[in-house]
Amino acid sequence: MQNLPIKLYRAAQVRELDRIAIQERGIPGFELMSRAGDEVFQCIKKQWPDARSIGVFCGSGNNAGDGYIIAGLALAAGLNVYVHAVSDPEKLNGDALTAYRKYRAVNGTVMPFQAGQAIDADVLVDALLGTGLDRPVTGLYAEAIQTINAHSSPVIAVDIPSGLNADTGNVMGYAVKAVCTVTFIGLKQGLFTGQAAEYCGEIGYAQLGVPDDVFAGLKATATRVVKTQLPRRSRCAHKGNCGHVLIVGGELGYSGAARMAGEAALRVGSGLVSIATRAEHAGLMNLNRPELMCHGVETAVQLAALLEKADVVVVGPGLGQSDWAKALFNAAISSGKPMVIDADALNLLAASPTTKPDWILTPHPGEAARLLNCSTADIQKDRFAAALSLQAGYGGVAILKGAGTLIAFEHQLAVSNTGNPGMASGGMGDVLAGVIAGLLAQGLSLQDAAQQGVYNHGLAADLAAEKDGERGLLASDLMPYLRQLIN
Repeated sequence: MQNLPIKLYRAAQVRELDRIAIQERGIPGFELMSRAGDEVFQCIKKQWPDARSIGVFCGSGNNAGDGYIIAGLALAAGLNVYVHAVSDPEKLNGDALTAYRKYRAVNGTVMPFQAGQAIDADVLVDALLGTGLDRPVTGLYAEAIQTINAHSSPVIAVDIPSGLNADTGNVMGYAVKAVCTVTFIGLKQGLFTGQAAEYCGEIGYAQLGVPDDVFAGLKATATRVVKTQLPRRSRCAHKGNCGHVLIVGGELGYSGAARMAGEAALRVGSGLVSIATRAEHAGLMNLNRPELMCHGVETAVQLAALLEKADVVVVGPGLGQSDWAKALFNAAISSGKPMVIDADALNLLAASPTTKPDWILTPHPGEAARLLNCSTADIQKDRFAAALSLQAGYGGVAILKGAGTLIAFEHQLAVSNTGNPGMASGGMGDVLAGVIAGLLAQGLSLQDAAQQGVYNHGLAADLAAEKDGERGLLASDLMPYLRQLIN
């Protein structure tokens, strides 16, 4: 992925940026359209320099106008160009109609799209539907999208893959699966979460010469998380300066969860890590990681002494929902310590909701649904809204895990795009909880610990997958990469 801007916007905001550029800064709309088409064509030449033909699928709006610009540039470059019009181009309006007529003026040909027709091109261009889509794709557009997806040639999407909601990242019935997407003026927030990861491919960006001050008066709805470096440690640092994390969890049969959370906290630099767990396996948990201090704890009274010593508390990894779990959970959240609430602790919290300013919640969509008393489908329908609702309802920082993990804090949103499908295995969330706690213990704010924890956790998984592949990736495989990244 190229060096993308940090700020993300809703589709309506990008249309407003477009309006300001045209009406208040005097940039002709057709000039912006021409620049957009040129950016996509340059990307085609760079990505597929040996391509000798392109197939351009055009719809009925300005996205189609971009497509006709691209087709004209390809024709001028000597490529064989096949334009498939899903909508009658003579009914286009404004700049899109101008683009079509310019293409026709250089003897460009257009074929009305028909379902089932043969497609012959080295590269396909998706210029069917833009960012204004607000209903499911049906009819001939759906047929065109299915035709594109069934073809073996690579696909480049203009501004957004057709059929993808620019605000939520959800598929509206059908959506084009692109190898890359070139988006313009403002990054659309829907490109970075939800189902978007399956459809956008590599995301490219072009500002199209819109002046920076055009963006100044419009507040972004979200930001992308980028890596920040931790400050260099004092040469005189000792373990007491680096934070003490307490992990509360590890019901019988689930000791591994607490164990992995504890090691993750150590691997990102926590000075000390204690684990409060069932007495039956407390003496065994640290056999291959003796740096962990494991304590058999059966009552809230026994937990109190450990809570007193801790700087940060993680509650939930392998905790279960027994009476033992409930007692420890209640004692922990009453301690007044900064906390990370994960796994079964989230389910216990959903049963007895409360609000705190100094904790980080780490639900996946199913846990988020229980916290908000709705369905998982409701959560995924608009992940941005769900993350904000979690934070508003429970305070602190709310992390909504998934492809394009969201971090919500005080009416602000951030999205992290590190990570891969290999992380769909047990223990990954436990490692994340430990990473975040380890960063908190070293003095990072809740917001920074959450953002950098999510980012580095996903990046560690990416590095591990790059070496040995996604399938079979284990949570514990992330440990050496976490240490590298945090340094």
